[in-house]
Amino acid sequence: MVDSPYSPSLDGPRSDAGQDTEGEQIARIQSAAKAIRQELGRVIVGQEEVLDQLLISLFANGHCLLVGVPGLAKTLMISSLAQTLSLSFSRIQFTPDLMPSDITGTEVIQDDRATGERRFQFLRGPVFANVILADEINRTPPKTQAALLEAMQERQVTVGGKKHLLAEPFFVLATQNPIEQEGTYPLPEAQLDRFMFNIRVGYPSAEEELRIMQRTTSGDIVELKKSLDAAEIQKLQRLVRRVPVADDVIRYALRLTRATRVTTPEAPKFVRELVSWGAGPRAGQYLILGGKARAILEGRPHVTFEDIKKIAHPVLRHRILTNFAAEAEAVSSDTIVDRLLEEISTHAA
Repeated sequence: MVDSPYSPSLDGPRSDAGQDTEGEQIARIQSAAKAIRQELGRVIVGQEEVLDQLLISLFANGHCLLVGVPGLAKTLMISSLAQTLSLSFSRIQFTPDLMPSDITGTEVIQDDRATGERRFQFLRGPVFANVILADEINRTPPKTQAALLEAMQERQVTVGGKKHLLAEPFFVLATQNPIEQEGTYPLPEAQLDRFMFNIRVGYPSAEEELRIMQRTTSGDIVELKKSLDAAEIQKLQRLVRRVPVADDVIRYALRLTRATRVTTPEAPKFVRELVSWGAGPRAGQYLILGGKARAILEGRPHVTFEDIKKIAHPVLRHRILTNFAAEAEAVSSDTIVDRLLEEISTHAA
């Protein structure tokens, strides 16, 4: 599970690594996020909510799954975000014939010219980078998905019985096409649960689509400026974890999470009728972590109920499994979250 320790307050002169004060660091996060948004706006038209959720996950140190039909710039968004960061980047195109060693690396026999002996040497795969674009992640078999799952959860890969640690920070930003089922392998629930956010990428508006057509057919080449390096990102991630959260806000996130489970007394009647499985404890942890990151990006040193509400859909939608009754009534997990936000009060009963 995700640990989320935090100090009781961001007030006062205490600083991270003995340098900037917390107020200055909050301003640094806002400034960095603004710079990243401006750079991404040079190549991405619209999709402000999607970009905001990507930034929240970046500063909360979480993985993201972007779901949308082809042509909505999912891959471009992720690769462009990587260009704005001074981090190593790998793109892995997932296909049915992709093997675990194709992403983790493999051991090969090499001759030692000095001694004349032959020995095994580990050759690192593309997963050894800070930002991983897992393109069309549901196109690869379970064996390869399991190798990626270890990297996502443990920040390491195991090859030949040896563990190899991955560099920090480490993000997996995956894409998935929701309408194509042939030649795909549904992601296991355990792997879906490792994604902090499930981000829905929708169609652009008519005005945005016009700007896309004008911009992408002009032949202009855009060079994006880099904003943050690995050390800065890790420092800002530590700041996010220190954001204080009131007990009432934590209990609200807890009620939202527990209300999705059909076996708990907190579950409303419609949940018992329409849901097979609800969200696990990791959902509550990500609600709090995401709320902290959103608060900082909004310039606030504390989390509000609104922060939790704003990220409830990307946190919960892939952790709620609806049943046949819900499918018959065309009720999605997003609909379930909508009703939970309406019915669950921010005040304890």
